[in-house]
Amino acid sequence: MTATPRVLMDAGKMDRTLARMAAEIRERESDTLAVVGIRTRGVHLAARLRDKLQRIDDRQVDFGILDINLYRDDLSMVADHPVLRKTEISFPVSGRRLVLVDDVLYTGRTIRAALDALTDLGRPTAIQLAVLVDRGLREVPIQPDFIGMAVPTQADQHVRVLVREEDGVDRVELGERVLPKREKP
Repeated sequence: MTATPRVLMDAGKMDRTLARMAAEIRERESDTLAVVGIRTRGVHLAARLRDKLQRIDDRQVDFGILDINLYRDDLSMVADHPVLRKTEISFPVSGRRLVLVDDVLYTGRTIRAALDALTDLGRPTAIQLAVLVDRGLREVPIQPDFIGMAVPTQADQHVRVLVREEDGVDRVELGERVLPKREKP
C-alpha cells in the first residue's frame, strides 16, 4: 500500500511561481528570447511562462515544442515502442537566447537529450534551463538557471507535476515511486 502523496504546490502557488520565474527570466534581458517546452508537461509550463513574459512588457516571445524521444539514452528502458511526436519550432534557433522548460529536473538525462536535439537545429547564443521542480540526485552535470522550487528527495520518491491541460488540475505532489509489477516468467 502506498501513502497519500504530499502536495508541494497547489494551483495558486504554481501560478505565482511561474510569474516569479518569468520576472527572473525577463531580468536577463534579451531581444532574441524564445521559450521552448519539452514534451509533455514542459510544453504547458513553457506556454504559461511565455504568456507571462509577454504580459510583463507587451513584447512577443517565440515559442517552440521539443520532442526528445529519439535523443534519449534510455529509450529502450522507457518503452518497447516509444511514442514519437513532432518537434514544433518555427523560428531559427541560431543566434537566439533559448529558455528550455521542463517540469521536473532529476537525473539530468532528459535535459542532456534536449540539448542534443536543440543543437541539431542550430547554434543558439545561449540555452538556459527553467524547471518548475528541481529534485536533485543528478547523474549528469546539469544545473538549472531558473528554479520554481527545490525539493531534496530520495531515489525511492517521485515528484509528479499535474497540469490542467493534461490532468485537469494544477498541482505538484511528492510521493513514493511506484514501480510497475513485472510478469513472472
